[in-house]
Amino acid sequence: MNPAARLSRRAHEEALRAFEKNRVSCDALVTRAPGHATELARVHAPPYDFVFTLGGDGTAIEVITALAERGPPVGILPAGTGNVLVRSLGIPLRVGRAVSALVNGDEARMDLGRLEDGRHFAIGLGVGIDASMIAGASPLMKKWVGFLAYVWSATKAAIHMERFQVRLTVDGNVHERRAAWVLIANLGSVFGGLIRFGDGILHDDGVLHACIYSPNNLWDAIRLFVRMLAGNVERDRCAFCVSGRHIRLETKPPRRAQADGDLLETTPLEITVQPLAARLLIPRNSSRKARPQDRRSSSRSAGNSDR
Repeated sequence: MNPAARLSRRAHEEALRAFEKNRVSCDALVTRAPGHATELARVHAPPYDFVFTLGGDGTAIEVITALAERGPPVGILPAGTGNVLVRSLGIPLRVGRAVSALVNGDEARMDLGRLEDGRHFAIGLGVGIDASMIAGASPLMKKWVGFLAYVWSATKAAIHMERFQVRLTVDGNVHERRAAWVLIANLGSVFGGLIRFGDGILHDDGVLHACIYSPNNLWDAIRLFVRMLAGNVERDRCAFCVSGRHIRLETKPPRRAQADGDLLETTPLEITVQPLAARLLIPRNSSRKARPQDRRSSSRSAGNSDR
């Protein structure tokens, strides 16, 4: 459990009760700082059947990073602000229901993006408007208004839209554009399909998808967002997308990036795909639910920020 995540304290006891109800023996650990979940998972995970995270998307990706291409599979419980991975995987937003759905669920594989320093991302990496959105949502705002903190921050970033020069090298091919937002996407949609970046973007297709968005004004930005809601943004004249396994992202001037909601260093960035590296638990179709067996799991999380 990440004690600093927005909803984790009230969800902790609910999760433990749900594990007991499903006849799963659970050892729970509380983390102390960003990065701690990665350490805990690497040291303690091997004897367990599952590792569950109780926190936000950052908590989950720290554990996924630790267990990439190793296992055991990771179950993600919702206790953060955005819960993007939870929504994208169809996991219930109530912790008790999420536990039941996952311990009775299936295992899925997901590609991961990997940075030079060894960190991973499962959702996407962004430069521009979305990085400004993450930076502008303070911990206090997230605590009091939850996801609306991101909505407010994104609105401000769009109004004060900053444009920059992008040089994108994808599998050796160079693409240069003027942009307000660059997204290296691993998921084709977020928030349960509400926002879609392209039908051809799949979590298990073995490539990452680099999308450059180049609105010239606020109306262009609004149109791009509307088309994301409609699911056809890739057809917009201000959008450019290309896929590949190795991506170098450069900007002038250097820009700070975010990956899965965590702020990173500034560009340039080298990014590669790790095909099917993540092992995740997902809900099973209701008609296929089976009775749970007695199994042991460990609850993991990360950081003293809402991750």
